[in-house]
Amino acid sequence: MAGRALSRLTLLLLLVILSLHLHACSSEVIFEERFDDDWESRWVKSDWKRSEGKAGSFKHTAGRWSGDPDDRGIQTHTDARHFAISAKLPEFTNKNRTLVVQYSIKFEQDIECGGGYIKLLSGYVNQKKFGGDTPYSLMFGPDICGTQTKKLHVILSYQGQNYPTKKDLKCETDKLTHFYTFILRPDASYSVLVDNRERESGSLYTDWDILPPRKIKDVKAKKPKDWDEREYIDDPDDVKPEGYDSIPAEIPDPKAKKPSTWDEDEDGTWKPPKVPNPDYKGPWKRRRIKNPNYKGKWRTPWIDNPEFEDDPDLYVLKPVKYVGIEVWQVKAGSVYDNILICDDPEYAKEVVADIISRNKEAEKEAFDEAEKVRLAKEEEESKRAREDGERRRAERKRDRRYGERERYRDKYRKRDYSDYDHDEL
Repeated sequence: MAGRALSRLTLLLLLVILSLHLHACSSEVIFEERFDDDWESRWVKSDWKRSEGKAGSFKHTAGRWSGDPDDRGIQTHTDARHFAISAKLPEFTNKNRTLVVQYSIKFEQDIECGGGYIKLLSGYVNQKKFGGDTPYSLMFGPDICGTQTKKLHVILSYQGQNYPTKKDLKCETDKLTHFYTFILRPDASYSVLVDNRERESGSLYTDWDILPPRKIKDVKAKKPKDWDEREYIDDPDDVKPEGYDSIPAEIPDPKAKKPSTWDEDEDGTWKPPKVPNPDYKGPWKRRRIKNPNYKGKWRTPWIDNPEFEDDPDLYVLKPVKYVGIEVWQVKAGSVYDNILICDDPEYAKEVVADIISRNKEAEKEAFDEAEKVRLAKEEEESKRAREDGERRRAERKRDRRYGERERYRDKYRKRDYSDYDHDEL
């Protein structure tokens, strides 16, 4: 018996291993970039805006603080520049399979205004001329400008036109590394994850204005005349109590007493002051009861949209051949890393979980230490500025006093000489 139980357990384990193996074989990692030392062999830096002196460059670095200084990405370099770089992929289509696009970015700088997104490109692209006017199939990632714009873009191209999501997605704005993941499935459903947590989900049919809506309100519909929207009505069987209208609103105060100094011959007949009558309930109204004929609030009915024509390939991008970074930034310093394009959401989650588990706490500690140094430096600079200001104020005050003494002496020298005749001089 023990031997058969052990055999069944062994068989179960083999089935689990086989299942995992088949799952791994069926999934595909199309592109994965960790920006190792040979990263430049896979990426082409664009000359877009270079002739105008507006093209920025990329540095291979982990940034000023990181969980692992040897785990480097590429960082935008030089302020107020356009940045454009791309890598060629094995051409692929997401037809009949899930598409996962994922990467990490760290906004080390106070970016002020600029993008931090990536793009998937289809068809032929001259990578040396890749720029802001190059058509794309997907644009995904953060875009920050001032204190108002903190947008997370998800823009899809359909039949040559770009469609942004209607959802107001927000991106992270601190100076630490964050992972952004976009998952698009064959049923046209999608998910957006930030650091492995789902930020938004839905459908291309409802959250983009790519196709006309399936249902529209029937503008010709009118509320039926017998439609009763009154939830409560006056009780028709309720009867006003006899004598109700004769109940006064105020009555003489029963606790009042005539003042001992009151003289009726001089003051007239004393009358107690009036107080609210506790028995008075206000004008009589029928009590309210549930309306037995209540049908609810009437709403315009929805009907099939005659202009809607379904496209079962709504989720399908044009065959993708490149991944690119094309952004403009007022202040440079963003570190891109860990770009992944695959068809397995679970593998993407494992990548994020692994890197976060190894680097998150160390990066936060490095950031906090850098902040301490920065704040100490700012305090020292502020102290020097205060001391310089006080020194300059003291010098100006001393100069003013010296000037006043000189003017005083000049004034009395002139007065002394004017008191003498020229002959006496």
